[in-house]
Amino acid sequence: MPFMTKDEITRAARSRMQKSHSASASQVLRESVAATSTTGQFDVFLSHSYEDAEIVLGVMEMLVGRGMTVYVDWIQDPQLSRENVTAETADILRQRMRASKSLLFITTGNSAKSKWMPWELGYFDGYRHGFIGILPVVESKSDRLAGQEFLGLYPTVEELSYTGGGSDYFVVEKSRKGYRTLDSFSRGNATISPFG
Repeated sequence: MPFMTKDEITRAARSRMQKSHSASASQVLRESVAATSTTGQFDVFLSHSYEDAEIVLGVMEMLVGRGMTVYVDWIQDPQLSRENVTAETADILRQRMRASKSLLFITTGNSAKSKWMPWELGYFDGYRHGFIGILPVVESKSDRLAGQEFLGLYPTVEELSYTGGGSDYFVVEKSRKGYRTLDSFSRGNATISPFG
């Protein structure tokens, strides 16, 4: 079960930073309009730690490169203050989750410190069960998902090899019952393909 590595994600982010001549991933993300939905609907609500801006940029680049619209709170709703969180903030996040077909939960060392990520996961699970994917970002392909045991309830984004060669990322159901392509999962397709 090879997960995405921090190196491959940050390479994608740094490539984007070079193209836009920006000094930081946060700056590139704030300037990003490619992933902004013109309809107010999103394929993916990206649940993440604000401390992982470079990883968020790399993941977003991958998803946008596949033609997906992605919601990142501090990009689409920059008026939301992280220093002064209110009930209005939570209400806006609920609205954005209801306008999203799927939620990808980026898990890193920083995500365990987030107070918002578990809340987003729980809300989305109650609202749109079956369209949550845990996206572990690890140091090496052989690393395992550790910590926060409740994450084991959800499918994970993993790299799988094709029979004829090559590989891609898929959302793999728990207990390896089956998988969905990342594209179809993120766009709300419930069809699960069995292994074998």
